[in-house]
Amino acid sequence: MSMHKLARIDRSMIVLAIPIFIVSNSLFGNIGFNDTTNIAYSQSEPTNRIDSNTTQSVSIKDIPLEKVHVGDIDIAFKMLGTGDPILLISPAQADMNAWDPSLLSTLSANHTVIAFDNRGVGNTSTGIKPFSVQQFAHDTVGLMNVLKIQNASVLGYSLGSFIAQQLAVTYPEKVNSLMLIASSCGGKESIPADPRNLEMVVDMINKVANGTVVPSQEVKEVLSLGLGTGWLKLHPNILETTSFPEAKYLFPSITPDNNLKQLNAGQKWFAKDWNGVCEDLTKISVPTLIMTGTDDVNVPTKNSLIIAEKIPGSWLVQIKDAGHQITGQYPDEINSILQTFLSVTGPDN
Repeated sequence: MSMHKLARIDRSMIVLAIPIFIVSNSLFGNIGFNDTTNIAYSQSEPTNRIDSNTTQSVSIKDIPLEKVHVGDIDIAFKMLGTGDPILLISPAQADMNAWDPSLLSTLSANHTVIAFDNRGVGNTSTGIKPFSVQQFAHDTVGLMNVLKIQNASVLGYSLGSFIAQQLAVTYPEKVNSLMLIASSCGGKESIPADPRNLEMVVDMINKVANGTVVPSQEVKEVLSLGLGTGWLKLHPNILETTSFPEAKYLFPSITPDNNLKQLNAGQKWFAKDWNGVCEDLTKISVPTLIMTGTDDVNVPTKNSLIIAEKIPGSWLVQIKDAGHQITGQYPDEINSILQTFLSVTGPDN
């Protein structure tokens, strides 16, 4: 069970534009706009929109797994769909199987989707190089080079969005468009989570590593962090009526040691003794979509606003009452937004 995937529910969205956001009213229904300047919107609806309610979901588990050697590791990946490439970079603790099937259906309808396991996760080996966001970005471009992918649209979620930004900054020629979910540009300007949240997760990982039984209440407390207070108010009984696995089954794709190393790499992204990639984002000229939940406490929502202010012409979407598990809580909304973004900003537009 991934920490980034738990439940599905429909809800309205808050949409911001910095400086311009083009959105179809008929596509998204009841949308509330925050006060901001230079907002434009269109009544037209993309002709190639995918209806996630009628499109058959794609199970990535049914796609054959392949491996290639990149530097000091063997990277496991899967490819599906046809068209221009989209690279999916997974969040911490999750392998490629954690991507929502409806999201894969949406993206693979018009694109070749490449999903892979990050260093030390799933079927990708750990190697000998230290874990860091910068190293993960090098691994990613190495995979693209081996697969002869000259450039691609890049979608990153949580830790994967940190990697996506680093990729866009270090290897700008490799990125056609950028989609960032639950993101932060790191460094001095970043807003870290409450350190007590990380302590809870680390304590659980250490208990699992030591063979200690973790009380179910502690498991629920950790999972609730990703849901957000707004969503929990809408679903007050979700933590009581849902059957949760034992803590040792929460991270099936990563060892406790690699889990801690990956979390540490993510925390170094928020360190105040460097600038992150925040200032470098002003140089990004490719279409960029930033999505966040209004109740994300793992990567606080304000981080996405900072990114949107840095990247010229970027789209910022805030989904009301969503937490860090935004893709699992509101998959239909996420899919519609992605489809609209790709339709409007694609190479033919």
